Amino acid sequence: MTVAIVRFGGSNCDRDAARALDALDIDSEIVWHEDGLPADTTGVMLPGGFSYGDYLRAGAMAARAPIMSAITDLAADGVPVLGICNGAQMGCEASMTPGAFTTNESARFQCEHVHVRVENAETRWTAAYEEGQVLELPIAHGEGRFEISEEKLADLKAERRVLFRYSTPDGEITNGANPNGSTDNVAGILGDTENVAVLMPHPERVALADIGPTDGRGILAGFGATTVAP
Repeated sequence: MTVAIVRFGGSNCDRDAARALDALDIDSEIVWHEDGLPADTTGVMLPGGFSYGDYLRAGAMAARAPIMSAITDLAADGVPVLGICNGAQMGCEASMTPGAFTTNESARFQCEHVHVRVENAETRWTAAYEEGQVLELPIAHGEGRFEISEEKLADLKAERRVLFRYSTPDGEITNGANPNGSTDNVAGILGDTENVAVLMPHPERVALADIGPTDGRGILAGFGATTVAP
């Protein structure tokens, strides 16, 4: 397996992602977006950062780069695709997932650790966890508020496509636990198929045991054939 980590001008989490995948024995390659995807690509990560300086809207310009057509084609063929933070914004802007990420309710950039509750543990991205388990993950974004209509949110819930919701450390879903004003505390969702996922928190920043907590390892393990306990 080779996970292509797609770098745009302004990406700043690509090397963190590569190190985290390496720690899980998952091969990866950082790819400049204009160079296209390697022939042996079997997974794609859209990493965090500030692609194109977040001009227009966060992720909007990157989502229209030519490489995104190749990524959506691979996703349609069942190749795993994960968008993190700015990559999640790209995924929504490219219509790989529903909804949109907009300016935080605070209208400020927020960089802190938050807690998220696993809502569905029966996906490749969450199989290392138990449903209801609470993870501690970092966030770093100015446009992380997930917005979606009530009708589409109901569809996401009915189809069990909500992966994570912001919660208290005890797993309660409260307004106080919501760092950015996201609709229904949603922190991560699936696309139309289970192989595509986006989330605003950064699992790659909590994946290396020698520098701290490893709650994010199980999410990244979704690229591999086996799950990895956090």
